[in-house]
Amino acid sequence: MSAFLKVVFDVPLADAFTYRNDAEDPASVGRRVAAPFGRRQATGYVVGELDECDIPEAQVKRITRVIDKEPLFDARSVELSRWMAGMYFCGPGEALAAMLPSGRRESGGSLFEADEFDIEERPLALSQEQADALARMTSGPSGTYYLYGLTGSGKTEVFLQAAEATLAAGRGVIYLVPEIALTGQVVDAAMRRFGRRCAVIHSRLTPSRKLAEWRRILRGEAEVVIGARSAVFAPLARLGLVVIDEEHESSYKAGNAPRYHARQVAMRRRAAEGAVLVMGSATPSAEAWSLMEEGNVERLVLTKRLAGGAPPVVEIVDMRKEEGCISGRLADAIRDTHRAGGQSILFLNRRGFSYFFRCRSCAAEIRCRNCSVSLTFHKDRNSLVCHYCGYRVSPPRSCPECGSLDVGWSGFGTERVEEDAGRLFPDLRILRLDADSTSKKGELERILGDFREGKADILLGTQMVAKGLNFPRVKTVGVVLADTSLNLPDFRAAERTFSLVVQVAGRAGRFTPDGRVLVQTYRPDSAVIKLAAAGDLPAFYRLELAARRELGFPPYTRLVRIVFRSKERGKARDAAALFAHEARAGLPPDVEILGPAECPLALVAGTARWQLILRAAELKGMHAALGAFLPAWGVPPGVRMETDVDPTSLM
Repeated sequence: MSAFLKVVFDVPLADAFTYRNDAEDPASVGRRVAAPFGRRQATGYVVGELDECDIPEAQVKRITRVIDKEPLFDARSVELSRWMAGMYFCGPGEALAAMLPSGRRESGGSLFEADEFDIEERPLALSQEQADALARMTSGPSGTYYLYGLTGSGKTEVFLQAAEATLAAGRGVIYLVPEIALTGQVVDAAMRRFGRRCAVIHSRLTPSRKLAEWRRILRGEAEVVIGARSAVFAPLARLGLVVIDEEHESSYKAGNAPRYHARQVAMRRRAAEGAVLVMGSATPSAEAWSLMEEGNVERLVLTKRLAGGAPPVVEIVDMRKEEGCISGRLADAIRDTHRAGGQSILFLNRRGFSYFFRCRSCAAEIRCRNCSVSLTFHKDRNSLVCHYCGYRVSPPRSCPECGSLDVGWSGFGTERVEEDAGRLFPDLRILRLDADSTSKKGELERILGDFREGKADILLGTQMVAKGLNFPRVKTVGVVLADTSLNLPDFRAAERTFSLVVQVAGRAGRFTPDGRVLVQTYRPDSAVIKLAAAGDLPAFYRLELAARRELGFPPYTRLVRIVFRSKERGKARDAAALFAHEARAGLPPDVEILGPAECPLALVAGTARWQLILRAAELKGMHAALGAFLPAWGVPPGVRMETDVDPTSLM
């Protein structure tokens, strides 16, 4: 037993703190402990042991108790936490807290209560393209590959068979998906393929269940780990393969400290542990496409739909010539599909009835009192709601600015589309899938199950319906409004719009050759919309990457975003201005500082937000200089500073 312990806490501090070990119930590296920290008791993580310490023993506090009977993490996790602390400007304790389940005791339940998971499914026969891709990605103990293929081309089966080959070689597998609930078919396939050798880690598990799964992995009982972003930290003893399915998804980037990207962590683990990394998508991120073009990641291509389907016929509908939110051509296509015994999907990336309430006399909008956004009208609740802070208010009968009675809503959300669809198709059964309709536990699974079983004719939803869903009877997809994300003040707006349209179009005709997609837009001449409708990925990426190079945005530069938040707008503004002034003197001249400026979402939940963007051709020099500058810079009272390396959003 060591007399002293090095302990880190879930705080933005780089230091480890020294504590006296408990002689009767000693702790060791990898265990959590309760310990006095300032004026409170806090949970800490033991990252080192000492026989002696250079602090006077009278000043060394004793740990209060040991939380874990067995270690919860190993030396590799400690090393990864140190890398994350350096990479993302956070504390190593914050990194460990992001990795580890927070449960105090393990759940006694099993994830494998269904008999079907006791019988492992046999692999499917592969096409020649699939077999070639599988052979390449399993050709050596390490490497980085990208499996690029249109929707329905069988990427999942290749991933699963690569996992089987990895297990046969005595090594473990991490299989990342963007969101467990929306990729349930992938999770079910993995469970049926690997049975009790599979563990699932995601945010919907209770802390005790998550801890139970984590312990199964540590004990070697689970060798395949499937889950969302945080599953990248799974403590597999001999990691052999990491799969990142739907690599383009923004949910792989953490929104809170530490603001890690699962793709970057996976690349780090691949290099440190000698594993294979395989990413996949029908719409790769611009960064991934650039890596493939430059030869830094090997591209493996699937070109054929395996279930008999063919790429759907895609039409662009000019909404400037239409009334309402469902065009005549889309309505006719839905009716034709229903008569043929098929199903339809309607996609709109806005929930609510309308997305702003306005006065027709003076054009005033009803905005959130806490956030710099318009309130969204929800007709079923008769409320104006802020989708950022949750503030809600009843719709006014008159304009609060000019007193006019000529007030109403503009734009449309999923509620409005549902109402219009109900009026246009009174004999069709409609299900709505968005954050409002799935707020109750189990509703998401019920809605998807009902649609899969043919209990509805139309599935209407937000981007949830664009993510990995596979419904054999879907023949028609309507993109109700393709423009919703195109006008956002973010350099990724075109990429996100293109990806969403291509992904949702891929839901049509996966099993039949007569799929049809109608893309409704007020900007039919937009190159992004045209290329998405044509499914011309090479042309889009050529256009997008040329624009990124010209404007100096990733992948041709690296960015660090620094956001200053305060309840007082002036404090946030002044802190950003002071930081910019001192950073221009303290950082190398090749680091460009953009701003300060208000964030596009300048006010969220009553908190003012200002930002700076640091830009350089390469990360290394900027990152090192910033690492020396940040600890010495004192954040003014009443202000919080957030640092985001390689941000995926500038909103």
